[in-house]
Amino acid sequence: MTARVGVVLFPGTNCEHDVAAAVDALGGSASLVWHGASSLGDVDAVVLPGGFAHGDYLRPGAIARFSPVMEAVSSFAAAGGPVVGICNGFQVLAEAHLLPGALQKNAGLSFVCDTVDLVVASSASVLTAGVPVGTALRIPINHFEGNYTCDPATLEQLRAEDRIVLRYRRNPNGSVDDIAGIANQAGNVVGLMPHPERACDPLLGSDDGRVLLGALLASAGARVGA
Repeated sequence: MTARVGVVLFPGTNCEHDVAAAVDALGGSASLVWHGASSLGDVDAVVLPGGFAHGDYLRPGAIARFSPVMEAVSSFAAAGGPVVGICNGFQVLAEAHLLPGALQKNAGLSFVCDTVDLVVASSASVLTAGVPVGTALRIPINHFEGNYTCDPATLEQLRAEDRIVLRYRRNPNGSVDDIAGIANQAGNVVGLMPHPERACDPLLGSDDGRVLLGALLASAGARVGA
């Protein structure tokens, strides 16, 4: 059965069509979900894509967390549904307390737009299920507030529970412990700053994003068939 992926669209989101195109190219079926909707519809996974939700006013994700759709996203996640937040989507998940910690301004206060080397640090998530730990990936980043931070107790918990999903080989933004992506305790909610949807065609420099999005579709498909 084809995995159906809802891509949440906030005012200011600008990566929704990239995510949808990547999902469709990998054999899934993507549909856009407006932030004002009270329901996600009939979906098997949810992606909160990158962009500048509500213009990043106050701070990234601070307003988006109050959008009606986030109640549905929270319920979907609580029921074990796969939820992935990419870049601004990660910021929204952190603001909504679906993931711990926060995203602050990059070290050096510079906007970073580059392709970076990542290492898969855990396969215990819907985004990395079946991907061997240590797998190297080249994925683009594009952010100003991607510097992940949390208190020491939270960091220790993330390490102990194998919830650090991706790490940077060379830290581009100052994130604690070189963190590029984390998961919740159940592994079904993942946030990452890199953009896998922008690395799905070798003609664009890398197709390593297919590894991550393919794992997400497989995770969604496994849930459908369960």
